[in-house]
Amino acid sequence: MTSRPARSWAGTTLADRQAERRNTLLDVGLELLGTQGSAAVTVRSVCRLAKLTDRYFYENFADREALLLAVYDRVATEASEALLAAVADAPAELTARSRAAVEAFLGVLTDDPRKGRVLLLEPLTDATLGMRGVALSPMFAELVRAQLGPKGGNAHGARLTATAIIGALANLFIRWLDGTLDVDRAELTEYCVRLLVTATDLAR
Repeated sequence: MTSRPARSWAGTTLADRQAERRNTLLDVGLELLGTQGSAAVTVRSVCRLAKLTDRYFYENFADREALLLAVYDRVATEASEALLAAVADAPAELTARSRAAVEAFLGVLTDDPRKGRVLLLEPLTDATLGMRGVALSPMFAELVRAQLGPKGGNAHGARLTATAIIGALANLFIRWLDGTLDVDRAELTEYCVRLLVTATDLAR
């Protein structure tokens, strides 16, 4: 039995239009969250900027918190994918891998400053995003742990060190983004690279 083709309107299917509306809502959520903060993200404000009715909002998200989390998760996924791609393309030498990872992560935070605010600053004041940040922290720690040393080393030490390093790096990036750490990007990058390289001794 053959399935019926998807019904289309003006050359697009219903699924395509639903996906387009969801992406529009996510883009508007990023704009509001990344420029004005979580308090500015309401169903009404999002629908107004997206030029969609609340019917289409609730077609995609249960409430504003669900949209906030979806925006945060999209940025976090982009950051983790950028890290993985950078490390995969970098030379095997530890310093080169560390520099590639730091530069890739800072690229996500600064090439579009809204993303840096979403990923690191808004979780400090929004409980929903703060809990998500805590939940995702082990994922980023695992990315670091995988780069700390050869397989077969001290697995317990690598986990401890990766967890500590993630906390240190997050605090450095937060203070740099909020302006309390007055260094340029190049200096921050070099310090973070040295921190990662030095951490291999603790990991082992």
